[in-house]
Amino acid sequence: MNITIIGDGGWGTAIGLLLNGYGHTVTLWGPFEDALAEIRSKRENVRFLPGVALPGTLIWTADPVQAAARADRVVLAVPSRFYQDVCARFAGLIPASTPVVSLTKGLCEKTRRRMSEIAAEVLALPSVAVLSGPSHAEEVARGIPTAVVAAATDAALAREIQVLFNGPRFRVYTSADPLGVELGGAIKNVIAIAVGASDGLGFGDNTRAAIITRGLAEMTRLGCALGARPETFAGLSGVGDLIVTCTSRHSRNHSVGERLGRGESIGAILASMQMVAEGVWNAKAVRDAARACGVDVPIAEQVCSWCHDGASPRDSVEALMSRDMKPEATRLGVN
Repeated sequence: MNITIIGDGGWGTAIGLLLNGYGHTVTLWGPFEDALAEIRSKRENVRFLPGVALPGTLIWTADPVQAAARADRVVLAVPSRFYQDVCARFAGLIPASTPVVSLTKGLCEKTRRRMSEIAAEVLALPSVAVLSGPSHAEEVARGIPTAVVAAATDAALAREIQVLFNGPRFRVYTSADPLGVELGGAIKNVIAIAVGASDGLGFGDNTRAAIITRGLAEMTRLGCALGARPETFAGLSGVGDLIVTCTSRHSRNHSVGERLGRGESIGAILASMQMVAEGVWNAKAVRDAARACGVDVPIAEQVCSWCHDGASPRDSVEALMSRDMKPEATRLGVN
């Protein structure tokens, strides 16, 4: 098939490489022609996926019309902050009958809307599927065995996406809960910043395990309050993605938190990064969504204060540890 990937970052490139390996004709769109020219010349996405050789059969273009032409499937792999604007560049170019899947893990900063909602509205599509789970681009591009979930309210669309992506090193499950899948992908980035800060402060395994576990409780509480299914957060797009993002050396969100824990300012950290750390942008959206529905998310509250209010992770230790005593309560289902 002809596959169009909107987004030339590390994840878009890795997925393009994956689908190209299945024999599809893959076109990747990026906003800057000079950056694409470098990729074509070097056969490597030096900025976003260094060290991975790219085949000459991948097509790179900065022209939305060329990118969307004859696309049998469309993949959206754009950072959440730029997502709506990029979708607007493709408005009217993607037929409503074309299956579209979103890979972006985040929420709109201003409206707290999910990416699939934005894409469906801006592109005038009846439904947009979601693909998420523990899947670092650096590993997928190198053929490391990976498992993810394709979610859509339309079971036939979820199945189409499953068939498209599933392969010998990339296993895809289906879900009928895109809301929960997308919320898991957004909230886990915020929790990963907290784990990174703990590591940066020099704390140990006990603290890391506590933050991951209580972060999962926050994710599940908020997700269920917003209408998601509790069992979704016990799956790949919930606890699976949470674990990998909180513990991996590839995790940009963990790296941001670690540097915050060591005393660097959020401004200096972001200025030094080429890639996106979605948790920084989404901390406020998660906090505000929780406040709007009366859900307690103390870890996300603290992360938001570090990323947006100039607070220090060291000052958050007492705030978290001295909270009122309570029983442990969880709402996790079993797949």
